[in-house]
Amino acid sequence: SPKRCPSDCFSRGCFSRSTRPPPCRKRRLVPDAPDIHYTCQRCTNCCRWPGVVRVDESEITAIAAHVRMSEHEFIERHTRLRPDRRGLSLVENADGACEWLDGRDCRLQAAKPAQCRAFPNEWNFPGWREKCEAVPGLAPR
Repeated sequence: SPKRCPSDCFSRGCFSRSTRPPPCRKRRLVPDAPDIHYTCQRCTNCCRWPGVVRVDESEITAIAAHVRMSEHEFIERHTRLRPDRRGLSLVENADGACEWLDGRDCRLQAAKPAQCRAFPNEWNFPGWREKCEAVPGLAPR
């Protein structure tokens, strides 16, 4: 069975079936090594990956205002109940891509949900490095 990460970040998907502690963001693999921070290059590959983009009430308010729509209209046209039934998510295209993607531009850039802004530094998915063009660098201290 999976072993819980000693840094207690299991909720972020950091687990391993081995007995060795898995790598995670909260525990440095090399003592005193700098943390890595990825700078988004706006390649939009993460926007094309199928998945749930959660939005909360404040994000719905901000996005609706950004696209000049009432909150009610935005919710009806551009959100759906999340699979876990614990809130709303943005609707995606049939291929899994975000409906707000316009070529390589995000039409919500100025009001982008926190989940989108946090990728890949606060969360990511298996295989993300093969898709994402974010540039690794030293994390700001």
